[in-house]
Amino acid sequence: MTTAKPAILRPREMKSSDRGGGARTTPLVTRKCGSTSMINGITAFDPGAAIGLHKHNCEESVMVLDGKAIAEIDGIQHVLGPNDTSWIPANVPHRFINASATEPMRIFWIYASIDATRTLIATGEERAIDAEHGHQPGVGGGK
Repeated sequence: MTTAKPAILRPREMKSSDRGGGARTTPLVTRKCGSTSMINGITAFDPGAAIGLHKHNCEESVMVLDGKAIAEIDGIQHVLGPNDTSWIPANVPHRFINASATEPMRIFWIYASIDATRTLIATGEERAIDAEHGHQPGVGGGK
């Protein structure tokens, strides 16, 4: 029998974390709400903003909620609009770019592991997704 309780999460009431370069992330399902196998959230991009090329130690799926995105996956650029969804296997380099110079863009992402990491391609630096948002795994914090 599980001790975890269901949760209703309201992104507009949750704290966002500044990712730099015009991107802000709102973690949703994390350890903090009791998840033991996945994490997800929303990242908002200012016009023209992008996240650096990186890879993860697990599968990731990303859906465009609003705006026009460029998903660069394994060196190929794909133009995506609302509801278009990607699936990215572990260790495949990728990034998301707001394709608009005037409109914001938002994505919803899901990692297939509570212990997801991000490795920056440019530097090789690896971090736990939890640590990126000021929470450490196993210390009562979420992503």
